[in-house]
Amino acid sequence: TQEEKLAGDLIFPKEQEHLIVRNIGDKGRGVITCKFISSGALVNISPVLLFGKEEYEQHGKHTIVDHYTFKWPKGGMMALALGLGSIFNHAKHPNVGFKFDTEAQSIRYAFYS
Repeated sequence: TQEEKLAGDLIFPKEQEHLIVRNIGDKGRGVITCKFISSGALVNISPVLLFGKEEYEQHGKHTIVDHYTFKWPKGGMMALALGLGSIFNHAKHPNVGFKFDTEAQSIRYAFYS
């Protein structure tokens, strides 16, 4: 069934039109879908902004950015996923998994049911 679009929803271009960014009550903003997604399907690829350890320790960790960063698997850096990457499911048992692509400096997100 088609998810009803609400005022305040962020709607995406044709290739991602099934994704909606919505305020989920006390959980904050999150990404939902209005169509079935197969388990293992690639949902999104987000480029990252990398922070050196010193820069992150002095600045980033003292801001809200700290809630949305990933420990990058190379060079002791921290990464902020741009686009949808930082607001995908933060649930205790999320249904979206991620994999770092260090060569492309991006994070790939896939749906898992």
